[in-house]
Amino acid sequence: MSTMTLGAALGQALRRTMTDDPRVVVMGEDIGKLGGVFRITDGLLDEFGASRVIDTPLAESGIVGTAIGLAYRGFRPVVEIQFDGFVYPAFDQIVCQVAKLHYRTRGQVTMPLTIRIPWGGGIGAAEHHSESPEAYFVHTSGLRVVAASNPQDAYVMLRQAIASDDPVVFFEPKRLYHSKGEVDLDLSLADAAPMGVARVARVGSDVTVLTYGAQVPVCVDAATAAEDEGLSLEVIDLRSLSPVDYRTVEASVRKTGRVVVTHEAASEAGVGAEIIASVTERCFHYLESAPVRVTGHDIPYPPAKLERHHLPDLDRILDGVDRALGRPNSVTEVGS
Repeated sequence: MSTMTLGAALGQALRRTMTDDPRVVVMGEDIGKLGGVFRITDGLLDEFGASRVIDTPLAESGIVGTAIGLAYRGFRPVVEIQFDGFVYPAFDQIVCQVAKLHYRTRGQVTMPLTIRIPWGGGIGAAEHHSESPEAYFVHTSGLRVVAASNPQDAYVMLRQAIASDDPVVFFEPKRLYHSKGEVDLDLSLADAAPMGVARVARVGSDVTVLTYGAQVPVCVDAATAAEDEGLSLEVIDLRSLSPVDYRTVEASVRKTGRVVVTHEAASEAGVGAEIIASVTERCFHYLESAPVRVTGHDIPYPPAKLERHHLPDLDRILDGVDRALGRPNSVTEVGS
């Protein structure tokens, strides 16, 4: 076991897959000589050369389009989109080509393409550098969409994504790049939890809190704080946003009877809305109260000095828990 940051774990995952499989190539803006804006690919150019670590022009549509061609030719490309808000120029390629080629060719063509996206707020940056566009891709059939929340998952899930014959949109929470944890670098993919399986980050009995990415440690902290009031929160790290591991989610909801879903993205038509709809369909007779969403506000991402008011924090999550329990809260002011 080694202690490392989430960012370093991602770099080790790339290094491991490139060593094990000569078909893996990485490409993106400034990923070679600079090592990437967040230094995830630092050192890879010296180790694997410019034919496998490719600095690209500032043209996301061209980057993904080139990766499609490489995947057609048997490579396993890994694309880095420099910031979450820069993915939109590549949206046409991802939605109209990447997600559909396997279906369009009746299975004759696979798209083993991984699209890494540094994602989310909390780093004091501007819009286009702090966005949460995951719902666009979750809505797109033909894509796997995953989000890591800790160094061990980052290391294993990125390797799993690259090994997959399906295209994977891999979200990396920027504000957790420097968070540290234990990583088993020798863990084989056969022994690791599958990429599509959720993780119970904290066991509880009163309320199920569903989340992913950078919100996971916030929710775990909220669960710790809730103990002071005698409340037991079960925190589920979804890990996979498409498909969602509803088996794990349902087991928790049927135990607690109450649900809070939280994410950084806006509430309107977000991932939380889909999860709540599905949970309601699957667990209606187990629910003791209406599910609750705690999300970013329905606005463009605010200036850095205001983002602490935008991102769901411990207090807002606990307020959502109070709503689910019918206790006094910011919406109803009094309990139900």
